Amino acid sequence: MMRIVSGTAGGITLQVPKSGTRPTSERVREGIFSRLEHYGYVDDCVILDLYAGSGALGLEAKSRGARRVIGVEAHRPAAQIAIANTKITGLDVEIVNQKAETYLATEPIELFDVAMLDPPYDITDNQLGVVLSLLVPHLKDDAMVVVERAKKAHEPQWPASLKADDVRNWGDTRVWSAVVAPEGTRVEA
Repeated sequence: MMRIVSGTAGGITLQVPKSGTRPTSERVREGIFSRLEHYGYVDDCVILDLYAGSGALGLEAKSRGARRVIGVEAHRPAAQIAIANTKITGLDVEIVNQKAETYLATEPIELFDVAMLDPPYDITDNQLGVVLSLLVPHLKDDAMVVVERAKKAHEPQWPASLKADDVRNWGDTRVWSAVVAPEGTRVEA
């Protein structure tokens, strides 16, 4: 059973796809959002949830006060469940049924305060690096990027304009964050 942890929809049970996704546990979501909220990255923010799966991360963000949330999910059955979860929770989260790379290859319509990426654990470091590079033009100047992967995975290959900020572990899950580096700042590799 998966539930929204906190906010206006706190406690509401979500549907999860039978296969093809790996939902973020409540414990990990609580850790991610406690940190984001501590730094002011949720309330009234515009948030992108890439590899949205059931939509749990985006729905959690909206429940906690995000102004706008877009979830991007390539797997059609998962995207349909994410849409169903928006109806179950009554939360206005836009779900886009596209590959992350396709969505990010378009001209940005709006810039995001936060981008959360929970890609399949089998995505390669190079594939994730491409997605992170495509993401940069979609980010505000002070945006934060959160990447969830298996604990044994390597640190993401951050583009030059993103500065590694933090790493946390919960069980077999590792979560990295990075922030947009101020213009003219050199980011060490």
